[in-house]
Amino acid sequence: QVQLLESGGGLVQAGGSLRLSCAASGRTFSTNHMGWFRQAPGKEREFVAAIIWSGGSTYYTDSVKGRFTISRDNAKNTVYLQMNSLKPEDTAVYYCAAGTSLTILQGVYDYRGPGTQVTVSS
Repeated sequence: QVQLLESGGGLVQAGGSLRLSCAASGRTFSTNHMGWFRQAPGKEREFVAAIIWSGGSTYYTDSVKGRFTISRDNAKNTVYLQMNSLKPEDTAVYYCAAGTSLTILQGVYDYRGPGTQVTVSS
């Protein structure tokens, strides 16, 4: 069992930065692939980024490549999403998710946090 809790969301002006954190409980964190998803009002949930259990590989949706960076610290049971050059279209609720399969890239995961709101003003 893995429980996830996001933090770090907030209101930021376009061009600004935020760092989201996702703290995980449970002994199996280090064996889980981790991902970030987002959902804007009236839109479907969207994959943002993922990182494999070892941190050796990362994946991003095209719209955030070069602006967002996912990382993890297995000693702290935490995954991060550094978001730079934020745009109003990045406004959404951001969720972290955990799974033991790379189907997390397709939005199939085992656990998900309650989410944190990110709002980017123009």
